[in-house]
Amino acid sequence: MSYEPTDIELKNLLDRWVGQWNEPDADRRRDLIREVWAEDGYQILVNPPEAIRDTARHYGLSAPAIEVRGYDAMFARVTRAYEMFVADGEHVFEPEGEPVRHAGAAVALTWVMRSRADGTVAGSGLEVLTFDADGRVRTDHQFVN
Repeated sequence: MSYEPTDIELKNLLDRWVGQWNEPDADRRRDLIREVWAEDGYQILVNPPEAIRDTARHYGLSAPAIEVRGYDAMFARVTRAYEMFVADGEHVFEPEGEPVRHAGAAVALTWVMRSRADGTVAGSGLEVLTFDADGRVRTDHQFVN
């Protein structure tokens, strides 16, 4: 059974979860990943980026889900997203609304990637998270709009 964080624990965890994607300092980003993620935690990109889906279609395949597992892989993933979307100062990731608790101690979090210039939403997604006994993310199923 998954750990079910209290409301305060959940808010703190989700603040750090969003913060890892916006963190400019690589050492602090690595620390956040270790604080947020269980050692055996993983993220599944349920609907991978369009370029991957296009390549799969080109070969007559359905696009596979992509799994990111472990601290080093997660650091590479989060760092690449930071470099692509946040580092130039154009966008910031933010939570959208309140997290929603589901059966099995799962929590759904909606987020947006917002333009710093005018506040428009450039992207969004949904994360479905479960937690280990220490309250860190064990599983994250990501759906990007």
